[in-house]
Amino acid sequence: MILYEYPFNERLRTYLRLEQLFRRLGELIPRPHALDHHFALVTIFEIMDVAARADLKSDVLKDIEKHKHQLDSYRGNPSISEAALDAVIEQLDRCFLALNSQTGKSGHSLTENDWLMSIRSRVGIPGGTCGFDLPAYYAWQHHPHTVRQQALEGWASTLSPLAESIYVLLKLLRDSGVPQKVAAERGQFQQTLPQGRTFQLLRLRIDPALGLIPEISGNRLIVSVRLMRMHEDMRLHACSEDAAFELTLCA
Repeated sequence: MILYEYPFNERLRTYLRLEQLFRRLGELIPRPHALDHHFALVTIFEIMDVAARADLKSDVLKDIEKHKHQLDSYRGNPSISEAALDAVIEQLDRCFLALNSQTGKSGHSLTENDWLMSIRSRVGIPGGTCGFDLPAYYAWQHHPHTVRQQALEGWASTLSPLAESIYVLLKLLRDSGVPQKVAAERGQFQQTLPQGRTFQLLRLRIDPALGLIPEISGNRLIVSVRLMRMHEDMRLHACSEDAAFELTLCA
């Protein structure tokens, strides 16, 4: 099954973008090739760009506090394990303290590294990190892969409090949804959202064997899915067949 996710607000869009970047970074650093480590550095710079948003850290801390209060309200509920509840709240506390103890925005300490910033200023230029542009960086790429990995892990560690916080918040959000099987008639599906509940994320799973691509749109009142099929000309064309998929709304 292919999973598609659609965020209903800008804050969640930022969280999902950061999650994608952190997962990419986690895959690139363990690889030994210098080219992988180049793109690991590029990913670190991309994370810094996203994390530079003025209110991001504040939003994350507020969301952690919100989840803590919500979980605390479940205490004494016989259908909920106190041990599991304590473990999640402890994890949220750890994320809050680690992120809150950082001075300034995530990755801010890296801006004091002139060598890294010289690379950052060139990566946006096509071919801008050639050996004749940045000989010191070119030499670094010829270091043993263990040396490069150690350096990358050190730089990435300044971003790990934000990464763990994003992972925990998104897991809690995704776990709040209940999957339901739905059918799109002639490739179209619409669902009115219940009043009094604010959904933040839509998750859609569809069988890749169907060869269909969902175009999702939505707001606080309604969600709409239009199923498309890619033809040989690489253009999307509306599907006119009935098709089933799994839909989850997360609040």
